[in-house]
Amino acid sequence: MYSIKELIVYRDFEEHRLFYDFTSLIENCGSNCTDSEEMAEKYYACLHALVEIAASHGFAGNIWHNFLTFLLVSNENAYSRACEIRGEAKGSISRAAYHDFVILKELFSFDLHKLETALHVEGVDLIENFERAEDNGRLFNQRIRNRICELSVHLEEAVDAEAFQKAVTDFYRDFGVGKLGLHKAFRIEHTKRGAEIVPITNIAHVRLDDLVGYEIAKKKLVDNTEAFVEGKRANNCLLFGDAGTGKSSSIKAIANQYYEKGLRLIEIYKHQFQDLNDVIAQIKNRNYKFIIYMDDLSFEDFEIEYKYLKAVIEGGLEKKPDNILIYATSNRRHLIREKFSDKAQLSDDLHNNDTVQEKLSLAARFGVQIYYGAPDKKEFGEIVKTLARTHQVPMGEEELLKEANKWELNHGGRSGRTAQQFIDYLLGKGGNV
Repeated sequence: MYSIKELIVYRDFEEHRLFYDFTSLIENCGSNCTDSEEMAEKYYACLHALVEIAASHGFAGNIWHNFLTFLLVSNENAYSRACEIRGEAKGSISRAAYHDFVILKELFSFDLHKLETALHVEGVDLIENFERAEDNGRLFNQRIRNRICELSVHLEEAVDAEAFQKAVTDFYRDFGVGKLGLHKAFRIEHTKRGAEIVPITNIAHVRLDDLVGYEIAKKKLVDNTEAFVEGKRANNCLLFGDAGTGKSSSIKAIANQYYEKGLRLIEIYKHQFQDLNDVIAQIKNRNYKFIIYMDDLSFEDFEIEYKYLKAVIEGGLEKKPDNILIYATSNRRHLIREKFSDKAQLSDDLHNNDTVQEKLSLAARFGVQIYYGAPDKKEFGEIVKTLARTHQVPMGEEELLKEANKWELNHGGRSGRTAQQFIDYLLGKGGNV
């Protein structure tokens, strides 16, 4: 049997201690060692770690194979990065990966019951036939978890190392690798090492079809995004207009709709703009398309963070990478607060027009600007009726609209958000007012 010390490409696994401890048991279980008691203790420690990982990740079936599969889809290396979204890499790096897959396939093929015999331990049936609890597995959403478990089964059934490599490579091509491959959306955390891109595991699964109305606005957003994911020229996008009209939901829907085509969403707040260059440096050479998303973007006249944003969008020596766009939502079309004094002829600022132009220039850097206005009474009624049908609210149309109009008068006016809150209220009351 090969040794994992011979691995070339697939090294330094994130969960390295469990991987190396358990594989050392596999490699040494056939030898007549004198420290079998110590090895048995290590086995049970590994069993504990496997059960903990299975519970936190929602794995089921053969959880040792699930764990190995998780390591393969999480390990960002020269081969996996080359294969993500584009498909199998050729040349020497492919041959080096094949060498590793021969070793890794042996780990999948190893009969774990040999450990029970050699070490006089129990629990292999638990490893091979683990049943998940219905409510566990919070680190991944169900879609990601299922794909890892499905790949695990394919790797178990691979007839040789070539088939094993193809299954892994197909996964990289279809879904990517590492946290950027496994997740749709991310946020930024500032650490001592700089900006860290952290997955958001519970993104709302909204679709554009779920948003009633705004067909022209949604088409503009879809057209720009589709051009982007297809590698064509596309623009930064500003969604502006009244509160509660679906601007943020539209962008979340875009992330869901185009994930399969390699689109990823990174949310960043204006106090984090100083980290923008660091974030871009981490993603510019990956085979994904990234939307840097800024929600409810606006600036008071004394805030200067917008200068970081302007420099990133346009104006620095290094141009913005082709795999990155910036999408923002705002209640203000021009983003930076303007005052009547800005337009006054007499001002303390000797070059007042220059100051005004600087404030307007930020919004001008968004090539596509899409307006989301508050619905009129008829449009609001259509939104309410559509949501009521979707959620099967048992109320007549006349009474429904009457109560919806009363609701919006006391809850911030007509908007998609107000309509949804009204339907949620009815559902909480069992469909009755």
